[in-house]
Amino acid sequence: MPTFHRLRPEVAAVRFAVLALSSLSLTSVLAQQLTPGTAENTLPAVEVTSSQDFGFTAQKAVSSTKSDKPLFETPQSISVLTREYLDSRQVTSLNEAIQSTAGVSSGGFGRRGWDDFSIRGQRASESIYVDGLKLGQSNWIAQEVYGVESIEIVKGPASINFGQMQPGGIVNMVSKRPRSDAFNQVGFTVGSYGYRQATFDFGRPLQSENGKAAFRINGMASDADDPTDYVWSKNRYIAPSISLDLGPRTDFTILAAINERQYIRQQGLPVLGSILAAPGRAVRNSLFTSDPNLGPYDSSQRTLGYALTHRFDSGWTLRQNFRFLDMDLTGALGNLNGPLQANGNVVRNVLLQDVSERTLALDTNVERSFAFGGAQHTVMVGLDLNQDKLKEYSQRCAIDTLNVYNPVYGKAYRSCSTTTRTQTDLSYTALYVRDQIKFNDKLSLNMALRHDRATTETLQLATGNRKTEDSDATTGSVGLMYQVTRNVAPYVSYATSFLPVAGTDAFQNQFKPEEGKQTELGVKFQSDDKRLNASLAYYDLTRKNVTTTDVNNPGFSTQVGEQSSKGYEAELVADLRNGWTLSAAASVVDAKITQDTTLANIGKRVQNVPERSGSLWANYRFAGNLSAWAYGVGLRHESSKTSPSVSYQVPGYTVADASVSYQGKGYRVMLNVKNIFDKDYYAGVLSANAVPVGDPRIVMLKTVFDF
Repeated sequence: MPTFHRLRPEVAAVRFAVLALSSLSLTSVLAQQLTPGTAENTLPAVEVTSSQDFGFTAQKAVSSTKSDKPLFETPQSISVLTREYLDSRQVTSLNEAIQSTAGVSSGGFGRRGWDDFSIRGQRASESIYVDGLKLGQSNWIAQEVYGVESIEIVKGPASINFGQMQPGGIVNMVSKRPRSDAFNQVGFTVGSYGYRQATFDFGRPLQSENGKAAFRINGMASDADDPTDYVWSKNRYIAPSISLDLGPRTDFTILAAINERQYIRQQGLPVLGSILAAPGRAVRNSLFTSDPNLGPYDSSQRTLGYALTHRFDSGWTLRQNFRFLDMDLTGALGNLNGPLQANGNVVRNVLLQDVSERTLALDTNVERSFAFGGAQHTVMVGLDLNQDKLKEYSQRCAIDTLNVYNPVYGKAYRSCSTTTRTQTDLSYTALYVRDQIKFNDKLSLNMALRHDRATTETLQLATGNRKTEDSDATTGSVGLMYQVTRNVAPYVSYATSFLPVAGTDAFQNQFKPEEGKQTELGVKFQSDDKRLNASLAYYDLTRKNVTTTDVNNPGFSTQVGEQSSKGYEAELVADLRNGWTLSAAASVVDAKITQDTTLANIGKRVQNVPERSGSLWANYRFAGNLSAWAYGVGLRHESSKTSPSVSYQVPGYTVADASVSYQGKGYRVMLNVKNIFDKDYYAGVLSANAVPVGDPRIVMLKTVFDF
């Protein structure tokens, strides 16, 4: 299979990096000139978690909100999954981590090696951010969750802070960073289907004038088979970071990570013989419908960047985040290309993929608080720059049919034809401004505006044809909150979003950017000791300019599609003093197609969005002589799913989870059982011919040593 050569740095990319380094140099100079080096200004090394966080309960989401403002005072729905919560469930993937969040449905395409999820009824898999910066144009590699301190889910249009995105929301992963204390941790996990994982996390403070220098390195290696025959995965991850002491008013951390994954994709079962009855006997859940002869997917993602904060004497605070990303993926998969036949055969084809992507991202803002007009203002002005180069090469090939009752593997693919061979360059520049106004102790108003200018250049590598598309948009948000009491705060907000769309219609008209808008009404509750947080929200969201099939011009798309989502969400997180920690969520969403060229699709539900979902996870730690012991119980529920392109519906399901743990001196042991009763269910809708199988019972035993 032909492959691309590794991309060499472009002139624009070099300029971009120089700009980032120049900004850093300027800040360092300013810090030296404007900052007095007194002992009173000494600050500890930056830590991600707020000092007021308790177990499952987070008080802030600085990376997502670009603000120190507490979540309780933010007129927007934001869920934060803390490290303690992730560890208590022994989470091993992003899909698994966010599946219990209100308004989120994940893993609907099965165990295919990527992160797949929707937020508030809209696909959001391409809206993954790390430390506030977008990873790339598309989601080509599953992100490693061991290296995160927390995961933030921002719901609804968030273009003000995150730029070009789909209106459902984004997922932001906050990396582990150096701490002011010395620590060592190693862990070992074994589990069902040959799962084996080893982890390490080491950190040390470094001697420096202001006590701010420190380093940290964490990593993991895992190997696993799968409930599906011939499916396996091998993951490797390492993330070093170092905080430098550039003065008492400056925080500067360099962050790097390497994420490497090899895996065979699980491609689901034939619809007939699994979810729908077939003339023959049922197809077993462990059936592999591809061919092991195709070999694994091989993917690698490498990142290098920094996070900078500087507090000037004048009261201004500067924040700058920079990252370079380098990603490569190659692989092959076998697709079901037709329904199950009476003789047990299924028609298949093979997709060969070769993808590479390079991304440079730089976000800079300054912020200051001041009194004006009888109110307290916190004003932020920022500049967001991004350059991304994506190369895609794919071929579609023929392969022999497979008999699902007597499968014979080892077949070779043949008769390949190129389906995609493109290079897409996306660059954008955005200016944004925000004002957080506090009129008094009860009433506050958030207002923000952002203007994006984007250029998308698509090059057909086979022919040399080049198409350039320019787009720009102004998006905004406004949110009003009133604290009725110190514990209860209702709010109302309105926000818009913008996403460039590459391509032209049958008449060579450039597609307009996708647009999103949302109105949200909600109320937040926080206990006096901040150990219990709850929220309730209603939203009305519309996504416009969705590309759909042009029924009058086969092979082309037209831009008349529209989707809407209306729903309710409720969340509760508590860390009680009686030994209980709780996390509960529930959501109801009506996500439908409201405009489409295929009239039959209008009114149908959006793919893989359940109308109802809910979850509960509760941990209890005993007191007295049994204080080393703890146990956890949980439930997860999703109602039925479907897709406009299929004639079947995936039934809803409810599964139960449980855990027990023991905390010894310098070590802890955790046993988690997921899907205790081994419930058979289907994860979602993959296509008209294939349906992905859900996870069976999984048992995991983990031992962690701290020294």
